[in-house]
Amino acid sequence: MEYSQLYVQRIRSLCRAHGVSINRLAGISGVKQSTLDNIVRGLTKNPRVATRRRIALAFGMTLAEFLDFPELNDYAFEDDE
Repeated sequence: MEYSQLYVQRIRSLCRAHGVSINRLAGISGVKQSTLDNIVRGLTKNPRVATRRRIALAFGMTLAEFLDFPELNDYAFEDDE
């Protein structure tokens, strides 16, 4: 699984857990609907930290809590060399 897909998986999982749609998340977080759609569809591979923070806050989490999940913690980054 690609690194960017982990964020999509995390967002979808949190939406399910909190009973909100991507559309509702846009309203709660203040992130544009088009931006969230691009993230979820995989068109935006590396969302800005400010965007990730807004999403985290919408779920009542800090950015650190949002980024602290097993799939990301276990992800092996490949060297670009």
